[in-house]
Amino acid sequence: MGVKDLLSQNRSAIVQRWFDRIAKTYPANSQKFIKEQKDRFANPVGSTIRQGIEGLYEELLRDMDTGKVREYLDPIVRIQAVQDFSPSEALSFIPSLKGIIREELKREMQERRVLEELSEIETRIDRLTLLAFDRYMRCREKIYEIRMQEMRAQSAGVMERIQGGEARRVGTPGPPKVTGDSEE
Repeated sequence: MGVKDLLSQNRSAIVQRWFDRIAKTYPANSQKFIKEQKDRFANPVGSTIRQGIEGLYEELLRDMDTGKVREYLDPIVRIQAVQDFSPSEALSFIPSLKGIIREELKREMQERRVLEELSEIETRIDRLTLLAFDRYMRCREKIYEIRMQEMRAQSAGVMERIQGGEARRVGTPGPPKVTGDSEE
């Protein structure tokens, strides 16, 4: 039996262990909720991660279509990018799959053929890591870009208020004052 067959047979156990490993990266109070709440509307983070890793796992066993991989990877990376994780912490869920697979296939790895095929799967996991890192960096750049725009808008508003106050002190009339209903 080949590695892909073994991975397919052990799919649910491996994906569950992968999901649990990802959940452990969150604070203790969030871990239980992410792991136990099955409603996708009550737990969009857990649901998104689970759907994503299930799709990624299937692509590992198939041809690794880059478009599909990105489709499954993108929502997970977006979630990780807004967390208070370093890049290595945010993306560590991908290489952790190697250890999970090795643990699940420990017995079968005694055969040389299995080791060679496992090497191919691990190379694909490495490729996933690199694709995730690219996406993560784009997400973080977008977050910083949004923050900079917000800071510029705040700074511009402060400068306008300061300049408006300066103009009134110098004698330049400020904006017209609206008073009661009196018309003359």
